[in-house]
Amino acid sequence: MRDRITPLLSEAQIRDRVQQLGAQLVKDYAGKDLVVVGLLNGVFPFFADLVRAMAMDFDISFMQVSSYGGGLESTGEVHILKDLDRSIQGRHALVVEDIVDTGLTLFKVSNLLKDREPLSLKICTLLDKPSRRKVAVPVDYVGFTIEDHFVVGYGLDLDGKLRNLPYVGIYHP
Repeated sequence: MRDRITPLLSEAQIRDRVQQLGAQLVKDYAGKDLVVVGLLNGVFPFFADLVRAMAMDFDISFMQVSSYGGGLESTGEVHILKDLDRSIQGRHALVVEDIVDTGLTLFKVSNLLKDREPLSLKICTLLDKPSRRKVAVPVDYVGFTIEDHFVVGYGLDLDGKLRNLPYVGIYHP
């Protein structure tokens, strides 16, 4: 599998950009009651690095959602496998995602979370792939905008594998 990967973003590029995002989030959320929500599973390396780059107090929660079902394409059907264990009502919520592709996952998650009455709801993603959008979702913080490639590494997977790569690469089937 690894012989079918072309590096796209190096470990150093990712590390530098995550530090920049963390500093921006500290500035934007200073003095606010913030809940940072990670969308599992792919977000875990980005999420861990991002929250460590945020020198401030905040709460953390996770949701687990799925729209891929093991293939290279999103099925378009979003399933919530694990819901939040913290309330976001009357608080600022920041959803952290590994990649925004079709927008279907974040559209569903955003609507669900808006119904829970947060003071604000914003989205931060490591990777944005706007050419694949099927629904419009506002992405407030973007690590990198990429072309339409199937990418793996740094949490992104192919059927559960390759998440542990320290960089992001293009997978060539």
